[in-house]
Parts: sequence; structure tokens; C-alpha cells
Amino acid sequence: MNDDFLSNDQQASPPQARTRRYRFSVVWLVPIVAILIAGYLGWRGLTGRGPLVVITFDTADGLTSGQTEVKNKAVPLGTVDSIRLSDDLHHVEVRVRMTSAAGRMLTDHARFWVVRPRINGASITGLETVMSGAYIAMDAGEPGGRYTTHFTGLEAPPGVRSDQPGHTYTLTTQSLGSLGQGAPIFFRDVVVGEVLGYTMPPEGRGPIRVQIFIRAPYDHYLRTNTRFWNVSGVQVGLGPGGLKVKLQSLQALLSGGVAFDPPDARNEKNTLPVNPGADPVFQLYDSAEEANSAGYRERIPLVTYLTSSVSGLTKGGRLTMFGIQVGMIDDVRLQVDPATGRAHVRVAMELQPERVLDNQEVPPEAMTGLLRMQVAAGLRATVQSTSMLTGESEIALTFVKNASPEQISMEDNAIVLPGQAGGMAGIMDSLSVISDKIAAMPLTQVGENLNNLLAHADARINSPDTKQALTALRGSLQNLQAISHDARAHMPQLLNGMDSTLKNANAVLSSYGGDTDFHRNLQQMMLQLNEAARSLRFLSDFLTRHPSALITGR
Repeated sequence: MNDDFLSNDQQASPPQARTRRYRFSVVWLVPIVAILIAGYLGWRGLTGRGPLVVITFDTADGLTSGQTEVKNKAVPLGTVDSIRLSDDLHHVEVRVRMTSAAGRMLTDHARFWVVRPRINGASITGLETVMSGAYIAMDAGEPGGRYTTHFTGLEAPPGVRSDQPGHTYTLTTQSLGSLGQGAPIFFRDVVVGEVLGYTMPPEGRGPIRVQIFIRAPYDHYLRTNTRFWNVSGVQVGLGPGGLKVKLQSLQALLSGGVAFDPPDARNEKNTLPVNPGADPVFQLYDSAEEANSAGYRERIPLVTYLTSSVSGLTKGGRLTMFGIQVGMIDDVRLQVDPATGRAHVRVAMELQPERVLDNQEVPPEAMTGLLRMQVAAGLRATVQSTSMLTGESEIALTFVKNASPEQISMEDNAIVLPGQAGGMAGIMDSLSVISDKIAAMPLTQVGENLNNLLAHADARINSPDTKQALTALRGSLQNLQAISHDARAHMPQLLNGMDSTLKNANAVLSSYGGDTDFHRNLQQMMLQLNEAARSLRFLSDFLTRHPSALITGR
């Protein structure tokens, strides 16, 4: 039985095993996608990775590795990779990993600077970095240039960007005053540019060169005769109109400023537009008055010599005639003659005929002849004080009455005008002359003669003859008074008699009628008697009111 069972089992076929197929699971998508994203980011990072540049700054204030960005017009161009000190320990080297898009901008024309809050005069910049932090700004510069990866960063933002329209110009001046970098430039009180910086002359001698930038379209207003002047600070003046305080702007007060004028209409025919490519250079004047005076082309040199005080007279002062400015003072210098020891002040001036002759060109020969006639008529150069508070003085061309004859002379190409003390010095000189004349008078002898005269007068008045004469004069006056009293008493009777006589005469005339000669003569005589009676009546009334008229007269 067992054998049968075994044989049946051996004879039975073994069961076949089924194979199970494994299907794709969704779970595998997560690592696959992660791997793909990582690969893409790695590929993008490698392809978008730009060059590594080194920027040298004086300090790394506000910069952080891995955070501080490099931007141009708010577009990120790179990130600070590391910061370390230079080998000489005087600077810091900032390594920046730039983007591939910034590679074409890395030329020797590019500029880098750190944007942080700055206060420059009345302007405040970089306030946006208070919350976001400092960043490095980049300016690609002009097209072209040589490719480089080492740069020297600017410690202050540049005044002009490469993409800003406009032109740069150069000004020359002897002193800057309060003018500094970033100072505004005004045209008719509108800010049209700024000061980029200045360059000192070699060895500190000569004019200072100031670089400025004027934005478009205001740069087209410049002409070859355009004048610039300094408007820094506050200008205080005391003139005929009272105290004047002039302030261009608050920014000009704090950081200085420069202004220039519109095209000059007086010399419009001789003005040309400025060619920026020729690197034009303009002069920077100290004030608007000095710049305005420089616009007059015709200048006739004058010289005068003074022996009185010239206190308050300085270079740049006014030359006036009848109170109107006709020129400027060019130089004031004290000269001493070593041979004689005499000293005088030489005042050099410039006469500007265009101020009064309405842009009429006057030949020097004609002006010399005109001045010769005026000097013969008494024209003199004097010093006059323009302000008692400030002590400022000017040279005035005035006509002096009864002046001593003088003639003009020539000194090189300058006309020498005769000078005369004026102002307070002239008054003091006149007083000195008067005092000298008074001192020369024999006042002691005059006093002695007056004393002698008074002594003799006292003796004569107290003499017996004088007393007798006064007594006789008193008697005469008393007799005259009695006569006038009698005349007043008998005058009415005399007048009444004359009236009766006239009446009788009229009656006689009336008896003689007709047009006869006797009648006419008699009538004329009666008219004369009437006038005589009227005159006697007036005389009587006058003597009644003024009896003393008989002695003293009317």
C-alpha cells in the first residue's frame, strides 16, 4: 500500500511556480524629479556663473560676504564672495562673483563704488540702504576699453554717469571759497549741473582747475563768451537802497555753487556755440558784479597818483562819474621814491566806455582827446567813501571848481589823470588849509589894537566935551519936540483956513463963466492948491503918529 502510494506520488508531476512582475511606482518620481532639478540648477549655475573680479576699497564698511550685491540700475550683476585685507594692510580686496551677463561690462572704463547713506552739503543720498543694507554700484563706462578683472573702487559716487547726456567743462579760479564736489550749477536759478572736482596747480602756484558737468539741454546755452561766477555763501551789501542780503539757495550756502548767465546780447554778433570736443576753459569770477564787468570788451587803462589816504580802496572797486559806474579799479600800490623820499599811491584803473556810450566803439585817440578837454575843464580823480559802516571807498571822476590848470600825460599805454584829495581826507585838508591861514593871521596885534581902541573910546566918552555935546543934543531934542507940539496944535486951524480959501476961490471961478484963458489958468491953480492941501493933510497925520520923524526921518 505504501508502495502504491509512493508510486502514485512519484508518478504525479511537480507544480509549476508563477513569476511575479514588478510594476513602476509613483513614489520613485520624487527622487527622480529632485535629481533632475538639482542637475538643472547645477547646470544653470555653471553656465550662468561669471568671472571672479577683485575690487580694492579703502574700507569694507557695510559689505558682507555672500550677501552684498553688485547692481547697475537696480539690476543684480554679482555677489560679494569674500573680503580680505590687502598685502600692504592699507586697503581691502573685495572678491565679487559676477554673472555671465556682466562679463561684457568688465573693462577698464567700468567704475565701482559703495552706496551707503551720505550727507554732502544740503543733499542726502543713499537713504534706501538704511533698511536694505549697502551695495556696490557699477557704471559700465563708455563703450570699448580693455577687459580686466581688477578694479580700484571709488570712495564717493561719481558726479556723472556714462549714460547721462551732457558735457563736462573746465573752470579756472584763484580761490575756491566754499566750493566743493557736488556743488550745484545754476542757470537762471535752475540747477543744471554739478561740480565734479578740482585739480590743484603744480607746486600750488597758478589757477585752480575746476571740473563741472552741465546736463543736456542746458549745455547748448553756453557760448564762447559765457561767464561763470561763484555764488557760495551769503552776500551782504550796504548800498543806497539799504541793507541787501542775497542767498542763491540753501544748498549753495552749505556746499557752495556756481552760476552762469544767458547768452550776452551786447556781443551777440561775436558769440559762437561752444564745441565740447575742444575742451573749452572758462574763467570763474568771484561775484556776479565782476563777471558782468568782464563782459565789456572796450577797456582804456587809466592811472592817477594820490598823496592822501586811500583807506578802503581795493582792487575790484568801482570807478564812477556823477555816481554812475564807468569802470573798475585794477591795482592800488604804494610807491616811494628812493632819491627824494617822497611817497604816493599809484591807482591803476580801467575805463569801460560801453557802460555809458551804448556799445559804441570809441577809438583810443578820440577818448584821449575827450579826457584832455575834461581835464582842462577841471576833471580830477578823487577818493570818495561809499559806506561809513564798512569803510569801502571808490575812485570818483569829479569836476573841481576853480581847479589849477592841469594836463593829462601818458605812462606806457595808460592815460595819467591828475588826482586830488577827496572825501573825508579832502575835507580834512581843506580844514588844515583854513587853520593854517587863521594861524598866519596877526591875531595878537588885532587884539592889542582893539584894546587900545576901547581904552581911547572910554576916555573920549568920559571927556567933558562929550558930556557937553550930549547935553546940547538933549536941549535940541526938547526944542524940536515943542515945535512939533505947536505944529500939531495949529495945523487944524491952518487946514480950515485953506478950506475956506478954496471955497471962496471956487465961488470966484463960478462967477467967471465961459471958456477963457483966465478960467482955465485959475482952474489949474485950484487943482494944484487941492493937491497941496491933501499933501499937508497927509503930512499932518504922519507927524501926529510919528513926531520923531522930524529928526530921524522916515
